[in-house]
Amino acid sequence: MAMFSSVLIANRGEIACRVVRTAQRLGLRTIAVYSEADVGAMHVSMADEAHLIGPAPVAESYLVQDAILDVARRSGAQCIHPGYGFLSENAEFAEACGKAGLEFVGPPPDAIRAMGLKDAAKALMEKSGVPVVPGYQGDNQDADFLKQKAYEVGYPLLIKAVAGGGGKGMRRVDRHADFADALDACRREAMSAFGEGKVLIEKFVSSPRHIEFQVFADKNGHCVHLFERDCTMQRRHQKVLEESPAPGMSVQMRDAMGAAAVAAAQSVGYVGAGTVEFIADSSNGLRQDAFYFMEMNTRLQVEHPVTEQITGVDLVEWQFRVAAGEDLPAMQDDLSINGHSLEARLYAEDPQADFLPQTGRLARLRWPELRSSVRIDTGVGEGDVISPFYDPMIAKLIVHESNRMQSLATMTRALGALRVAGVQTNADFLARLVSSREFAAGEFDTTYIDGNVSNLTSKIDPLYVPALVGLAWLLSTTNEERTGWGDPWFELGNWALIGTDRSAQLALMVDGVPVDFLLIGSCDKGQLVVSVGDHEHVVNVSHGELQGHTMRCVLDGERYTAQVIADDGGKKLFVLAGGFHAEAFSQDVLNRTGDGSAQSGTIRAPMSGKVILLDVEEGDVVDEGERLAVLEAMKMEHALNATVSGIVTTVNVREGDQVEEAQILIDVMANSISDN
Repeated sequence: MAMFSSVLIANRGEIACRVVRTAQRLGLRTIAVYSEADVGAMHVSMADEAHLIGPAPVAESYLVQDAILDVARRSGAQCIHPGYGFLSENAEFAEACGKAGLEFVGPPPDAIRAMGLKDAAKALMEKSGVPVVPGYQGDNQDADFLKQKAYEVGYPLLIKAVAGGGGKGMRRVDRHADFADALDACRREAMSAFGEGKVLIEKFVSSPRHIEFQVFADKNGHCVHLFERDCTMQRRHQKVLEESPAPGMSVQMRDAMGAAAVAAAQSVGYVGAGTVEFIADSSNGLRQDAFYFMEMNTRLQVEHPVTEQITGVDLVEWQFRVAAGEDLPAMQDDLSINGHSLEARLYAEDPQADFLPQTGRLARLRWPELRSSVRIDTGVGEGDVISPFYDPMIAKLIVHESNRMQSLATMTRALGALRVAGVQTNADFLARLVSSREFAAGEFDTTYIDGNVSNLTSKIDPLYVPALVGLAWLLSTTNEERTGWGDPWFELGNWALIGTDRSAQLALMVDGVPVDFLLIGSCDKGQLVVSVGDHEHVVNVSHGELQGHTMRCVLDGERYTAQVIADDGGKKLFVLAGGFHAEAFSQDVLNRTGDGSAQSGTIRAPMSGKVILLDVEEGDVVDEGERLAVLEAMKMEHALNATVSGIVTTVNVREGDQVEEAQILIDVMANSISDN
């Protein structure tokens, strides 16, 4: 069969862009689909043609099979590439493609079904002689029965949705008393993400390392593996960093795991790209007798670039060639490992707020210098919006060097050279992780990040954040020539960078909170008084300068460097330093909204989403930290907790309501403290 002449990419974002690049290199006409939220998306502009398929929610666009197949028919597509996520592991969609006369660039429907449910896949692997983790994966889903099975398996253990993936529908449980609540939460999340609430239970492996093997098979019976990827660096079961080869991997263990991966693929008549995931007990180092099958992902993985970097193989090209009926371009003996590759996932999320996903416009997006050793896979550009409808990943940074230590050094430099403003990101968190002693030494397991979050997030005193923002605003608005700003804040004209002591007042909104500043003296010997609500903080500024977009200053004897970026014609300022990202604009002191008090009990939606649980009603007495509601957004559950102890005075929502970012959901009146 000849190579296809056209392909419809049933996906969006960076993977759609990734597929477009290879397809166009192979001479295929590329056909994109998009939702109303993606009308200006990068994958739409890159493709040869693009078609609207529905509103923003994925259930009304990217998951609507009939709409996608209709576009394929009307556009004359010969095949459909599903990317990852969405419909990539949907056996019914693969079958529908075949019935429509379209080649599905992926495995056969039966292989997807065989590996799609974790319980059935584990049972199949046991029959095939592949080691599996002890646990229960039966049909009896009665809560009391599962709790008894959990007791028999022993703690700690994992509850996992059988249709799960990407860390969703998974909970670790350490105590028998916590099992019931964890089971309920797991089922809710699984139903929301996959439409299937069935779970399995498996023993939690001590010192677990997550190591997966890339496999590839053609329609003519050939199957190979393209070595391993170490995906151990995870947060709440979601991958953060991936690398290849795996630290500490011996040739003997690689051969054993590779053979098991190939056997797993062959047992279901696999065709195309797939990943067989194993968990390894590393308590005594990686050993051939201490690894267990977890699951098989019947699609291309997010982290596939590290395999491409070390093998020199374009896995998407292989997908097209295999789907067209060609033999694998290489056999096992033709494949070898060249150097070391590392991938970091850059997300719009706030590590200092429990990694809460962020939304907003990318006011500034500048990549590190692209050399042969640095690769960026992305689906967004400067000015694009990170919306609440889709995964908040901004890009994947991939580096490739001759050895692991050089890869770590290059990744550290690349992360440090990133410039992202408009949304908070995990860039500083990733840089701390890559440069940590344990990661460099290979002394880690899947619990490392969750156990070291405080050491991997910013150490800046939160009280200094508004001080840095105020200083940045002042330096920017008093330096028209250097920054290119106008000077609408002429009332600050009596402030001097040097010379005679002066004073000035400044009122800003910093990340939605009103902040007042009183600046006394000069920047050389000044004092910055910061007032937030009823609280006043004094910060000594002994030096401050702004060169281009870089501000350097000394606050209370500590040196700080921050990136200062203006947006919206100089009316808005972004300040980035030490992992925090602050947004500021001038505050109308005569028309303030919101409460800047640290004792405010107002609970606002941190992002657009759906209220799936409401734990309180008006009149309830609550304690600080008590859960008030649960918001579902970006495929995850987010608990909304009381910020003060007091009485619930207003509840503005009901379970099932869709809410917008910053919408007031609940008000709590703080308890008054009397001296009597």
